Amino acid sequence: MKKVSRILVLMFLTAFSLQSCEDSDDVTTPKDLQINNFIWRGLNEVYLWQTDVPNLADNRFASPEEFDSFLKGYSKPEDLFQDLLNKPISKYPNGGAIDRFSWIVDDYTVLEQELNGITKNSGIDFRLSRQSTGSNNLVGYIRYIIPNSDASGKSIKRGDFFTSVNGTVLTISNYESLLLNSDSYTLNLADYTGSAFVLNGKSVSLTKTVLEENPILVNKTITSGNHKIGYLMYNGFYNEYDDALNQAFSQLKTSGVTDLVLDLRYNGGGSVHSATLLASMITGQFKGQIFSKREYNSKIMKDLNNDQLESFYERYTDKTGSGAALNSLNLNTVYIITTESTASASELVVNGLKAYINVIQIGETTVGKNVGSFTVYDSETLSKNKVNPTHKYAMQPLVFKITNKDNFGDYTSGLTPNFQQPESVFTYGVLGDPSEPLLNLAISRITGSASKRVQLEKGPALPYFADSKSLRRFGREMYIDSPLKN
Repeated sequence: MKKVSRILVLMFLTAFSLQSCEDSDDVTTPKDLQINNFIWRGLNEVYLWQTDVPNLADNRFASPEEFDSFLKGYSKPEDLFQDLLNKPISKYPNGGAIDRFSWIVDDYTVLEQELNGITKNSGIDFRLSRQSTGSNNLVGYIRYIIPNSDASGKSIKRGDFFTSVNGTVLTISNYESLLLNSDSYTLNLADYTGSAFVLNGKSVSLTKTVLEENPILVNKTITSGNHKIGYLMYNGFYNEYDDALNQAFSQLKTSGVTDLVLDLRYNGGGSVHSATLLASMITGQFKGQIFSKREYNSKIMKDLNNDQLESFYERYTDKTGSGAALNSLNLNTVYIITTESTASASELVVNGLKAYINVIQIGETTVGKNVGSFTVYDSETLSKNKVNPTHKYAMQPLVFKITNKDNFGDYTSGLTPNFQQPESVFTYGVLGDPSEPLLNLAISRITGSASKRVQLEKGPALPYFADSKSLRRFGREMYIDSPLKN
């Protein structure tokens, strides 16, 4: 598995001192300031917008005493972290935010698990919408059920509505306490009557368990005329499932697919390496060519030569991280389904492939996350190697911007589909069924047949509020490995 470049590692090994206060590292830092010290020095070195935050300037503090005094002003490490970000979403919730995705955690074990798709989860992937424009009341609806979860054995399915939890009406002020902060809860289901959502007397009790989600939800071949259309619904870029993804492509290749529909509608992202592998499986004819380029802050990028810049490139490959040969389809056209939940590594696949093959994007405009991260630990190299044993804080700050081989990466407003069609819960259909509206539209573009008309007037437009992946701290990540592993 490709790691962050050796040049970054060397920088981490040599750069951690304040320019005018050389003794302010963890060796001399008071124990009660070690976490705050780690946050400052980590962001000072690797944060993408380091030069835009005055308190992260190399010459910000004239002495170790001034630096310690600054750190003592924050009793909660989380508050210091937020104050050192460049216009974070926490301070600019109504617009104007620049950093929408940096995180800090007090237990890096949980962070590591979530980056590999392991969460405490009841097994429902859902979306929350306002019941009408301006309403504070929310309606939730199920997008899919995770196999082998608590929900998979209950009477709940894709398209089901819920408007109350534990008998309490779901609102923008209580959804976190009702859905996110409880290990067990009861969803009170509802029907849409044509004018309002009304409880139907049914309820489902769910319990969260530690759940590892296989991101390959559907993998099948659909025959339509003389086309054999592969359909893959892929819901997260997790390194642990790279070999399983390769096996899924083996099945598609063996079935003789002539076309591919890649469904990323609910995929919030994940590993850059996994995204590169997926692009290599779709193609296969571009081995060794640049798939993506990463750009770090000015301190890291300063005076780099071509050989050093090479370490910031991801290239198409013909092998997985385990050394297995890729099952590539050698396609020149791919059809990709996206929605406003499609983010980060998913957008990277779309943008990276566009520089080489014909990408037909279908559905909705994506989130617009062209920046990524790696996990920053409290150690000399900011890796997990020789990590500070006195605490388990770690950061997942934005550290790079990513582009395709043509240097295009300006899509913070999202990637716009070639064929726009909103997904409506009132016409959901079964995922993977040829009649499902977005898949049906993709098939029609492949075969040249007329697509099935979608009757969106069956229900109202439901203004987007959040979804289960966006509500997870790392549900919209795009990341690379830490500079050094254990």
